[in-house]
Amino acid sequence: MGRETALHVALLLALPPLLPGVIAKTKAWFAGRSGPPLLQPYHDLAKLLGKGVVYSRTTTWVFRAGPTVSLASLLVAGLIVPLAGSRAPLGFAGDVVLFAYLLALARFFTLAAALDTGSSFEGMGASRDAAFSALAEPTLFLVLAIACLPGATPSFERAWSLLPSASQGLGRAPILAAAAALFAVYLAENSRIPVDDPNTHLELTMVHEVMVLDHCGPDLACIQYGSALKLFILGAVLVHLVLPLQAQGSWQGAAWLVGGEVALAVAVGGVESVMARLRLSHVPEFLIGAFAIAAVSLAAITFRAGR
Repeated sequence: MGRETALHVALLLALPPLLPGVIAKTKAWFAGRSGPPLLQPYHDLAKLLGKGVVYSRTTTWVFRAGPTVSLASLLVAGLIVPLAGSRAPLGFAGDVVLFAYLLALARFFTLAAALDTGSSFEGMGASRDAAFSALAEPTLFLVLAIACLPGATPSFERAWSLLPSASQGLGRAPILAAAAALFAVYLAENSRIPVDDPNTHLELTMVHEVMVLDHCGPDLACIQYGSALKLFILGAVLVHLVLPLQAQGSWQGAAWLVGGEVALAVAVGGVESVMARLRLSHVPEFLIGAFAIAAVSLAAITFRAGR
């Protein structure tokens, strides 16, 4: 294993649980409280891994496979997207498309596991999550297309290597607008305010949390770690758009990535502290607005590239 690959894997495995801790700490600071310890998510994962698992007799193998397949899909996606530089251990020509579909596969098995319980309550959450993801995915594809357009290939490595030169001068405005659209998708995909409240326990407003109510022990640990991993992976794409990392797998690139991820987590905590959750009928408007921003950004960068 090369130094770049080892650094990539270390960041991918160790850093994700830190982000929910930063978000919780930021929200506590806004509320004037001390809040939970910064490393509390790590303690929660260790505690869940030491517990037993209880399965309902009405569930099938789909319910048992949901957390594992979702986590495995996100781990593979994390090995595709570059972190500390422009290269990734499993990068190849066309990896951008596989990256998006791996995220969709993780969501599909989470939805399937929720539906497998036979609970109308979890089915309601799965229906809402599927509807929101159907509106968020087109924006994600547009943002990835904007990133790949300068390199004219659906590859993260070429896109990230050419992004620093493509985002200079007037070319930076469409990239920053695409980053703003991706931030809206980032909040929706990770079930954060204003789309969803991860801390709510109100039956009529829960989306993601209601889908995982029947999971416990190591399965719930996989789900929580997978949620943090998705937060980290999409955050890495957003950090690369805002702060193009030219260092090839170096410690300097890792430092920029960690700083960007922590700043992004602080921004999420700030948004959740100053905004309320949107009504369900207004969430589509929020996501369609992000799609419109991404579409205008794509048109602008396409026009600039054609000149």
